[in-house]
Amino acid sequence: MSGVAGARRFIVADTPPTLSQAAFQGLCPRCGQPHLFAGPVFSTQVVTFAERCAACGLDFTRFNVGDGPAAFLTLILGTIITIAAILVELTLRPPLWLHMLIWLPLTAIGVVYSLRIAKGALMAAEYRNEAREGAVVEPARDEEA
Repeated sequence: MSGVAGARRFIVADTPPTLSQAAFQGLCPRCGQPHLFAGPVFSTQVVTFAERCAACGLDFTRFNVGDGPAAFLTLILGTIITIAAILVELTLRPPLWLHMLIWLPLTAIGVVYSLRIAKGALMAAEYRNEAREGAVVEPARDEEA
């Protein structure tokens, strides 16, 4: 290897992926390669970010999406699932065990996979807007004469 040992070649896409592309496909916000998450969709690391992009080396640990998506998604999906369960109960009247067989897995799967989408979108938005923790940018003020 010539040059600095361990130097990484940065691959940057001509056009970065959109927020929806990054969110739904798990694309790196810089290069557009599918290296945003540590594991594939059907793994135990489905919502864990990778340390860095394997293609371009973007450090994902410097971004902080926090737990905000989990709270909102749990409330939103909980409302949708509750309404659906009530409608099914009022129209079909299935036994309790069937309700549990339908709604518990559907809720768990819905929260986990929508969390992956939401975290991917927030990561891409932070990268695109150059958001940093604790960095507040105040608007420029007009000078009064």
